This record gives sequence, C-alpha cells and structure tokens, in this order.
Amino acid sequence: MRMNIEPKKRDVALVVDDSPETLRLLTDALDGAGMTVMVALDGAAAMRIVDQITPDIVLLDAVMPGIDGFETCRRLKRDAGLANVPVIFMTGLAETEHIVRGLEAGGVDYVTKPIVIEEMLARIRVHLGNARLAQSARTALDVSGRFLFAVNRQGNVLWATPQAQKLMSDHQGAQADDFVLSPSLLQWLEQARVKGSAKSQGASLPENPQLRLYYMGETAPNEFLLRLSRESGTALPPEFTSELGLTTREGEVLAWLSKGKTNRDIAQILGLSPRTVDKHLEQIYAKLGVENRTAAAAIAANATRRNS
Repeated sequence: MRMNIEPKKRDVALVVDDSPETLRLLTDALDGAGMTVMVALDGAAAMRIVDQITPDIVLLDAVMPGIDGFETCRRLKRDAGLANVPVIFMTGLAETEHIVRGLEAGGVDYVTKPIVIEEMLARIRVHLGNARLAQSARTALDVSGRFLFAVNRQGNVLWATPQAQKLMSDHQGAQADDFVLSPSLLQWLEQARVKGSAKSQGASLPENPQLRLYYMGETAPNEFLLRLSRESGTALPPEFTSELGLTTREGEVLAWLSKGKTNRDIAQILGLSPRTVDKHLEQIYAKLGVENRTAAAAIAANATRRNS
C-alpha cells in the first residue's frame, strides 16, 4: 500500500545585501541546502518583502546604502510577527563596537566577510533549531494557563500567553501589543536582570498597583520573560512578614493559604510549581512554629485583621 507522505516544508531565508556577488553565492548555497531564498538589495526592499511573507531566518549585510543593516534589523524587530525570526549579520567590520551594534539591534549572530559557506550553513542550522525550540516553548506556555509575557530591552511586548493578554486587557484597557513598560519598570527590569530571577523582587505597575510583575529570566537575546500577577489584598503586611522572619514570597504563599487556596491553586496564582509551594510551606511552618496549614492560616488571618 502506498502512503502519501507530505513533503517537508522548506525553510525560507531572506538575504539582504547590496553585493550581487554575495547574493549569488548565498542563493546557490542555500538553495543547495534545501531552502527557499528571497533576496533584497537594500533595507527598504527587505521591508517590502516581509510585508508579504515571513521568513524563517534573515541574513543581513551590516553596511548598505540608504537604510543600513542595523536600522533595518531594528525596523524588522518592531513587527511582532518578526520579533522571533533570527537575524544573522554579515559584515566585513570585525570591530567589537559593530558586533555589539548588531546584537543590540536584535541580531542573534554575525559572520565576517568573505563568507565561509560551511560556517554560514552551520550557524543557520543552529539558529533555526533554537527558533523552533523557542516557538515550541511559547506554544506550551500558551496552553499552560500561566500569566506570562516577554519584552525586549525597550519594554515592548514581544509575545504573551492568552491569559496574560486578557489580564492586561481587563486591567489596562489595552491590548498586549500596546503595553509598554514605563521608565521606572525598565529600570527595575535592568536591576532584576543583574540580580537574576531567584533574587529579584516583584514590581507593581504604576498605573495599577493591583498588577505586579516578576522577572523570570532571559529566554533569548533581547527577550525577557515576565510573570504578571493580580494581587488585590493578597499579601501579608510587610511589617508582620518581617517580624516572623518570612520572605516576601513566603508571605504571599501564606496569605493565599489563609484564603483557603490549595497548594495547586497557590502554584497557579503565583506562577510556581506545586513542589516549590510545598517547600515554601515547610519553611513557613518551621518559622511560625506550627505543624499544619490550619494553624498557619489562623496566624495569617489574625495578622490581616489586626492590620486591616
């Protein structure tokens, strides 16, 4: 019996370079590697092409007349549909400042001219593979029920899970694409990156203190994962939390426990694993000198009443 096997989809590469020789070299090599190739002689032509089709990867000359490669990359990355498409810079400029400019513009890698085809193909395979893994991770997060979204260094939203999109819309009156971190939150993000997710404290949104952000880590070059939490009267008073020797996170766990939430509920609300919640509760019981959640909840309820 014959089986109809659907042919594998060809990856699409956009090559942007003002050199016909480079375009010809790369077109032949990429076509021979089984890719579909689109070419543009300048940044403006590249922008017209991506209006019609989304490439899987972009090979971009850094120095071109008109719009140079750095500005072309920045413009490409402003489009949410292209934010996660890897861009490899091609340049004869090996100085550190140019390499940094390319990475800051949104590129993931660079190769120096003259181009070594075997090296270029190897880098393309790596970055296509990384992009597919990242897309798979985002798809998994979409169905996980988590309030997660990612921003770039400028604070613009690159993507968001449906749950985070709804929360932004409900509380901000705006779509996720219109959401931008304020200057104070950008400063907080920079500090959180330095400290790392394990040591970073959350930050409330200036326009809506009920919404709080937590830094989860860097998921890709110029892509930072944040968790959005709705916290309406859910935290114990800071003075009480400090008095008992609880961390901010332990205070949050205890506050939700006092409201009758299960460990699984708390994990969902705070974006933690159930096992992590269990560990926090073990520490809470030890610090409070109690043996079960009922006794801990009673202490938390009393604290809330005294400070209300």
